[in-house]
Amino acid sequence: MSAWVLPDHIADVLPSEARHIEELRRALLDTARSYGYELVMPPLLEHLESLLTGTGEALDLLTFKLVDQLSGRTMGLRADTTPQVARIDAHLLNRQGVTRLCYCGPVLHTRPDSPHATREPLQFGAEIYGHAGPEADLEALQLALDCLKAAGVSGISVDLADARILRTLLDGLQLAPARLQAIHQALAVKAGSDLQALVADLPSPTRELLLALPGLYGDIGVLDEASRVFAGQPTLLAALDQLRWLASQLGEVNLTFDLADMRGYAYYTGARFSIYVPGTSDALVRGGRYDEVGAVFGRNRPAAGFSLDVRELVSVVAPRALRAAIRAPWGVDPALRAAVEALRAQGETVVGVLPGHESEVDEFHCDRQLVSSAGQWVVKSL
Repeated sequence: MSAWVLPDHIADVLPSEARHIEELRRALLDTARSYGYELVMPPLLEHLESLLTGTGEALDLLTFKLVDQLSGRTMGLRADTTPQVARIDAHLLNRQGVTRLCYCGPVLHTRPDSPHATREPLQFGAEIYGHAGPEADLEALQLALDCLKAAGVSGISVDLADARILRTLLDGLQLAPARLQAIHQALAVKAGSDLQALVADLPSPTRELLLALPGLYGDIGVLDEASRVFAGQPTLLAALDQLRWLASQLGEVNLTFDLADMRGYAYYTGARFSIYVPGTSDALVRGGRYDEVGAVFGRNRPAAGFSLDVRELVSVVAPRALRAAIRAPWGVDPALRAAVEALRAQGETVVGVLPGHESEVDEFHCDRQLVSSAGQWVVKSL
């Protein structure tokens, strides 16, 4: 095998795409900062139990594992950054009030999420800790929408759900993990016949309520239908009320509801949202409430947030124009060097043309040139 061949679903990022990714990363982080979110940079490698405790089997299967040559302990390469940020909030910052944190860095997956997906997403996310009310859920969703707007995404559709619905229905039932996973999968793909076989021996009314979930999908009228189905179930009705409130605060956004949706990581505990855009087969953004994510670190703080893959985001937005630049001749003239240095200090990109390479195309759009005129180096349009 050639030395330059990379593993499956791992790829180099070349200049045009890398520039676009970096510009989007900066736009996302600037948007989060405008809301008061502070940047953190967790390590790529941690002890496995710190990465996986309480996160569910799905994240375990996605995590690369290796042995630390210093300690002999099993380590993991992070597949999701949220548990790390929960650890930072719980132990390193240990603040009593609200804490807003954001991050942007690579994660590694043992398998791709889809046939054309990378196993090295660049995950951007934002988390708000310390507030149990729905205001934090709304802030996380509004920030996610504003981040997509800052990236130039259009055609946004938001799908709302609530993890408490299925959790409440299954609470107290002694189900094997494989069966529970099969129920989740049947609900996700709306496989009514499979679901019926999986819950046939469950007690009524749990069985009837579970069988009703796949049909509770659509516009806001779904919540009225669900209120009738869940009559007499206060926890479920409270979840529906919160979804109504969130929907009422979003303004002119295309909204749908899927009360059977449990896709994504297992740590969600309340209202959830998925954001879809044209050109993607799955959600571009997933987020919601995950109050229990920090429990293993000794602080069971309320938490809400979201994450997205910046590399996937690049694929659904229009390519950005090349950055305007100034072409400068190569030379050792002190005045020329001073002129170039001054332009770069002003934030300009100045591309030095090496001898014999005057006609080459580069990654920048050189719309001006630095020329000598009357003994001075001046910028002129090309």
